[in-house]
This record gives sequence, C-alpha cells and structure tokens, in this order.
Amino acid sequence: MIDVNELRKGVTFEYDGNLFKVIEYSHNKPGRGSATIRIKARNLLTGSNIEKTFNSGERVQNVRLDYHNAQYLYSDSDFYYFMDNENYEQYPLKADILGDSVNFLKENMDVKITFYNSLAIDIELPLSVELKVVWSELAIRGDTASAQTKKVKVETGAEVHTPYFIETDDIIRVDTRTGEYITRVS
Repeated sequence: MIDVNELRKGVTFEYDGNLFKVIEYSHNKPGRGSATIRIKARNLLTGSNIEKTFNSGERVQNVRLDYHNAQYLYSDSDFYYFMDNENYEQYPLKADILGDSVNFLKENMDVKITFYNSLAIDIELPLSVELKVVWSELAIRGDTASAQTKKVKVETGAEVHTPYFIETDDIIRVDTRTGEYITRVS
C-alpha cells in the first residue's frame, strides 16, 4: 500500500480492482482541515479516464510492473504493434489505452513496454523524438501582439506550436511528455 501523497504524474496504482496511471496531479492544502489530493488518471485496462479526489492519509494499492525494451512496428485501424527486442514476440496495444503517446510513434522507434501480470498495458516513450514537419501554417510578419508561435503538423499527425522560422520539411525535436517544441534539428 502507498499513501496518496506519494502519487505523482506517471505513477501506476491499483484502486477498486482497476489499474490506473496518474496523468495529472495536484495537492491542495486549505487553511484549515486536511489536505486533498486531486488526480486525473487513465485506466490502463480500458483506456478510460477518471478524476478522483483523495483525502490526505488515504492509501492505494501499489503494483509490481515489469518493463521490456521493444520496437514499434506498425499500426492498423485498432491496434499498435510492438516487438520485444529479446524474444521477438509481438504485442498489440489498443490506441485508446496508449493515449497521447500515439502522436509521437514512428516506425522502428525503441520504446519500453510496461507489463502487469505478463499483460502488456502501456508504453514509455523516449523523452524526445525527432519528427519531420509536413505542413506549416503561414507566419504573418509583424504579428507580435500574440505569442511568437505557429502551428505545424508533423509526420505522425501531431500538431506542435513552433517559432515562426520553422517550415515544411524541417526536422524538429519534440518533448514526448508535453508535446512541446524543443529545437530545430535541420
């Protein structure tokens, strides 16, 4: 059992017989009374999201997870397929279970697959990924009343806010945790 005060973004726990991964976390301490921990979590077995508020001192069940290095192969209409780098076994995962991770998957990308009781339930992406820009919004010179960014679409279909100088066919580095632009590679 772990205290709910130990829950942070990315922590996996069991609650009411379901397996959850924390997506968002906030700790609220009012002037009087006990603190509350508010989380948004994704059910790793069904892909649905929940919002839950815990009182400080409550406990949830800790889980034991295994990790294997794997490679992303391809996707069809319902599943994303990964191959274990050691035994070459393939694991299909549903898109709704993977969540926003699908926005940064490229073929042959190395990832870590998370297993719970020998069932593949989630993936862990590298911290950043290099993606090619396939479409770029037109930048309006002198438009400085708003933030100096524009939308671009990358090869995986994700939309990223970038500086004005990024153009179609540029390669950019994107943070996979937040989906934010880091730098132009070429």
